[in-house]
Amino acid sequence: MKTFKLSAEPRMALGKKATKALRKEGLVPVVLNGGEVVDLPYSGSVEEGTKLVELPGKKIVDGKREDSKKGIFSTDLVVKLADVRKLIYTPDIFVIELTINGKEKKAVLKDLQFHPVTDEVLHIDLLEVYDNKPVVMEVPVKIEGHAAGVKAGGKLTLSMKKLKVKAIYSQMPERIVVNVDNLELGRSLKVGELHYEGLELINAKEAVVCAVKLTRAARGAQAAAAAGK
Repeated sequence: MKTFKLSAEPRMALGKKATKALRKEGLVPVVLNGGEVVDLPYSGSVEEGTKLVELPGKKIVDGKREDSKKGIFSTDLVVKLADVRKLIYTPDIFVIELTINGKEKKAVLKDLQFHPVTDEVLHIDLLEVYDNKPVVMEVPVKIEGHAAGVKAGGKLTLSMKKLKVKAIYSQMPERIVVNVDNLELGRSLKVGELHYEGLELINAKEAVVCAVKLTRAARGAQAAAAAGK
């Protein structure tokens, strides 16, 4: 993946009023999720803007189910809207080199919230990534080749422009390349038929990625060929 450098500052003032004031200054609130998981209660220090969120879950102790007592760090941040435009308004995916108070973390874009009328960026969710922990991202699909069915008069349609991919962030591709050379007329290619080393496709196996559909001209040619037999 390409890298994107971004500077952020801890956000201390929370709530609707404070968030509205930030946006007027050309700033966007951000939450960095996916931090370190720790045992609760936690007695260590917590960085500025960071909070500890208890994780739901159970564990077996002496044959009994008890709360797991685990927590995960989440950090409230603020960034300049001008700094994230190229991150938001692009089909490309990036690993973000995030700098907070001089410390560097790696993250990926997880979610965006826009105003329903003005299309203003309201909120950004980032997910911290690690070298040994897989993440799930939506990766654009790129069609490669010339389908046999198109040569026979059909039309190639792309049903899924992005696929959900699970992988270590350093192995995450910028595009999922789908070769359609052998895709015949009237046939489709499903998620379960695609395989890539080091990647796991999370979408439903029966979901259709692309297909070659019959056009009117192709139907006419088939009918003429059948009539001539």
